[in-house]
Amino acid sequence: MNLTERTELHRLPNRGSHDTETIHEVLDAAFLAHVGFNVNEQPFVIPTLYGREGEKLYLHGSAASRMLRQLETGVPACVTVTLVDGLVLARSAFHHSMNYRSVLAFGTARKIMDPGQKTKALRVISEHLIAGRWGDVRGPNEKELKATTVLEFSIEEASAKIRTGPPVDEPADCALPIWAGILPLEVTARAAVPDLRFGTSVDLPEYLRLYTGRASKREES
Repeated sequence: MNLTERTELHRLPNRGSHDTETIHEVLDAAFLAHVGFNVNEQPFVIPTLYGREGEKLYLHGSAASRMLRQLETGVPACVTVTLVDGLVLARSAFHHSMNYRSVLAFGTARKIMDPGQKTKALRVISEHLIAGRWGDVRGPNEKELKATTVLEFSIEEASAKIRTGPPVDEPADCALPIWAGILPLEVTARAAVPDLRFGTSVDLPEYLRLYTGRASKREES
């Protein structure tokens, strides 16, 4: 990844990386991003779903979205993604922390106008969220495509930052009779809830079984 002062790691640089593979791994493991931009000197940070293809992130939403209307003008923007893997409980209040994986990306976006390219980008987002879903559903029609704005955010430079491992206590605190360690956290899918309002029953797709199977095993145990 390109490196300028914007993505130079100052604090705890040993936890950071500009390695493309590391950045892609974090982006591919998450699906929720926060997009930062400025309108008339007023900063905004908006959460949104995304999909990645190479060095591009696809963002979408209503054609009336202020965020998308602003970004499509090519203003500089910042996209952050964070995965919280655990709370780190130290023996002192000061050294409490969390284990995490994060990416900070800078770039600009352009509006995708071609209907075929818009549909392709929407498929990338859908497959990023739930692989296999796009092939099951009715695709967007002309009216729906017109009501949807799709942006291609080009990553100009980015950095990743990752923390793992136990708490880092002061040597004088290590003998204190206080529980210390890691409380692991993760996002998991629970059992899928079918929509039975219209009297039709459809078997759970295999791609959803992959999401819910692990959750079911945890509940059984």
